[in-house]
Amino acid sequence: MTDIKYYTKEGLEKLKLELEHLVHSERPGISQQIAEARDKGDLSENAEYDAAKNAQGMLEMRISKVQDLIRNARLIDESKLDNTRVLILSTVKIKNLKTNTVMTYTLVPENEADIKSAKLSVNSPIAQGLLGKSVGDTAEICIPAGKITFEIVEIMDR
Repeated sequence: MTDIKYYTKEGLEKLKLELEHLVHSERPGISQQIAEARDKGDLSENAEYDAAKNAQGMLEMRISKVQDLIRNARLIDESKLDNTRVLILSTVKIKNLKTNTVMTYTLVPENEADIKSAKLSVNSPIAQGLLGKSVGDTAEICIPAGKITFEIVEIMDR
C-alpha cells in the first residue's frame, strides 16, 4: 500500500537534497569507516566494524524511506487553490477573540510543519478548525487548554 503525502515544491526539493546528501556524502563515509575497521584485523571481535555496519544499516533504511517518500510524493498545485477560503498553503491572519492577539500562520502539509516559521500542520487542531472558513468567519477550536475562538482577519495571497 502506498502512502501518498502532499508536498510544496520547496518541501519536495528539500527531500531530494536530503537524499542526495545521504547517497553522495554519508554512504561513502560509512563505507570508508567499514574499510578502516576491516583493515584492523579479526572481524569477530571488532567493535568498530560492528558499529560501522550498524550505522550502514541505519543509513540504508533512511535512504530507502526517503526514496519511498519521493516516489509517493504529490506536488500541490498552488495555482488551483482558492484564496477566498482557508485551504492548505493558505497564509491566514487570525485574532484570538478572548485576548485580541493577532497571529499569522501558513497551513502546510504535516511533514513541512515548523512552528518557529509560523507553519502549522494542516492536521493540527487549529488548522482543522480554520479550514474552509472565509474572512470574517469565526472558528471555535478545541485545544488541550480548552476552547478558543478565533476570527479570520485576512487570507493572504500566495
